[in-house]
Amino acid sequence: MKQSLSGKFAAITGATSGIGLATARTLIKAGATVVFIGRNEQVLNEVCDGRSALPLVADLSQPEHCEQLADRLLTLVPHIDIFHANAGVYVGGDLINASLEQIDQLLQVNVNAVIKNVRSIMPHMMERKTGDIIITSSLAAHCAVAWEPVYSASKWAINSFVQVMRRQLLPYGIRVGAVSPGPVDTPLVSDGPEGTLKQAKANGSIIEADLVADAILYMLTRPRCMTIRDMVIIPSRFDL
Repeated sequence: MKQSLSGKFAAITGATSGIGLATARTLIKAGATVVFIGRNEQVLNEVCDGRSALPLVADLSQPEHCEQLADRLLTLVPHIDIFHANAGVYVGGDLINASLEQIDQLLQVNVNAVIKNVRSIMPHMMERKTGDIIITSSLAAHCAVAWEPVYSASKWAINSFVQVMRRQLLPYGIRVGAVSPGPVDTPLVSDGPEGTLKQAKANGSIIEADLVADAILYMLTRPRCMTIRDMVIIPSRFDL
């Protein structure tokens, strides 16, 4: 028996495109009110086109924005039932070709900001003795991807973080899980190896963001006695 999201309040980082946008729209259809978190105020206002879609401008590369996240969210909604840490940066290719600035930015957004945001949100959920934290990870967190040394490292770190935090927050009734997609047709893939991406689209080994959003909805609507800690989603024709 699944649980309803009607009347629930959710917050999603990186909600203006890709998996974040697809998930936000899916949760709204399921009855939730969603705070869309993103850096670009103009884009946020364009995608937040209803009473159940609320914009929040935040740059997660800035420590103070991470620290203030829960307080700012609670000025928009009465409480937070669901937090989806989705925002991410991609750097592919050989490590020697990645600049130090690119490496720092990726680790700041993919790892540091996720940990800081969860730290900001968790006291509120702990006090309420309930909540769901979902983190967008990657297939790269479960196998070594030769052309993604920096990105893969960030997702392996997140995989460990999810497993530890699930245990730490279990006594408070808070579920923690990660969705780990293979290749998804989002703006992030435009930064990948051009030949690889073209081939993936041509042979059907890439999926749409809506399918990942459906998986997240499934995770969130399981009975409270059940936690899906890791859900790996790959295109059926993807071979790695």
